[in-house]
Amino acid sequence: MHSTSLCFIVMNELRGCQEDIPRIDLSGFDNIFAIDGNSTDGTAEYLAEFGITVYRQRIPSLNAAYWQAVETANSDNLIVFFPKGTIDPDIIQTLRCKLEEYEVVVASRFGERAVNEEDQRFLRPRKWGVQALSVFTSLIWRREGLRMKDVLHGVKGFSIDAFRRMKISQRGVTIDLEMNVRAYRLNLSRCEVPVSEKPRMSGKTHFPIWPTGRRLAAFLVRELISPQPL
Repeated sequence: MHSTSLCFIVMNELRGCQEDIPRIDLSGFDNIFAIDGNSTDGTAEYLAEFGITVYRQRIPSLNAAYWQAVETANSDNLIVFFPKGTIDPDIIQTLRCKLEEYEVVVASRFGERAVNEEDQRFLRPRKWGVQALSVFTSLIWRREGLRMKDVLHGVKGFSIDAFRRMKISQRGVTIDLEMNVRAYRLNLSRCEVPVSEKPRMSGKTHFPIWPTGRRLAAFLVRELISPQPL
């Protein structure tokens, strides 16, 4: 069995934590901690009540939060979960089991038995955008193996060694797309497990579609013109 750490990435997610954390089996992990983006609503204090060590995020941005988690993990594998009350936290145990076989495992909101929060809407800009990115990155960089359908979901597990080999940018919001592209380029073993997503319980997304979309597009251009040496 590989050693596995569990990290919660949070920023003002008290309501979601109240929904998710009591339902999570925290036993058996080698390290459990949270990276907190300077919450002001009591999120950090609530997590501490469950014995979860909370680290203040040192550098802003989603990529930086992942890097801090990797540096904190001290294990073979790492699972990242966002307790927003949007997906069943039982997925954590599924990810943990799959990491015994694969280097990258993503909780997918697309594909058979999966549900995306926009599925009941007429217009589905986020879903369509993710699906377009999935097809594009697969056509450009995938040589063999699984085509990842959910290339922008943060709930995932991965080996620390694979993450370091990906040479992910240490700042920005491109972490999920970068991991998708680099997993293809390195031909890492990978799989997806289906999840059902519902709208967040409170608050707004930290990643509005248009500003985030521009940054993702800029990353793709850089990767095409001058790819990161791996």
